[in-house]
Amino acid sequence: MGEIFTYRNRVRYYETDQQGVVFNMWYMGYLDEAMNAFLDARGPGYGGMLALGCDVQLVHSELDWRSALRWREEADIDVRPSQVGTTSFTLDYTVRRAATVTEDGSVVEADGAVLATGRTVYVTVATDGGGKIPVPPELRAALEPLEPLV
Repeated sequence: MGEIFTYRNRVRYYETDQQGVVFNMWYMGYLDEAMNAFLDARGPGYGGMLALGCDVQLVHSELDWRSALRWREEADIDVRPSQVGTTSFTLDYTVRRAATVTEDGSVVEADGAVLATGRTVYVTVATDGGGKIPVPPELRAALEPLEPLV
């Protein structure tokens, strides 16, 4: 699959700090939500992985921040697999400003500016506590490697 998967996230009030911008730790949560939505969309989904006896553990993450998100803004988070190994996989992310929701609930499309880029590396592990396992074929098919996001 050559397409980038995009997950839309709306900033909630409690995710902002005293400067009125999203507090930095929330970006990692947004990437995790985007990963789960990606797996749901491309299969097997998180529940499907568990049914296969597979779970994932985050072993590395990085985030390069460029500009802020604010309350009532929406971000599009592009997800793209960039590497699949024997027992691990890497996802690349681009966070873009997508829209602002006004007080009356109207959605105003935004400029699409890149706000952050990120990368996460997950290791596949057995749900029975047995440690690392090979990436199951069903998950590997969903993670077909693509070019990294720029």
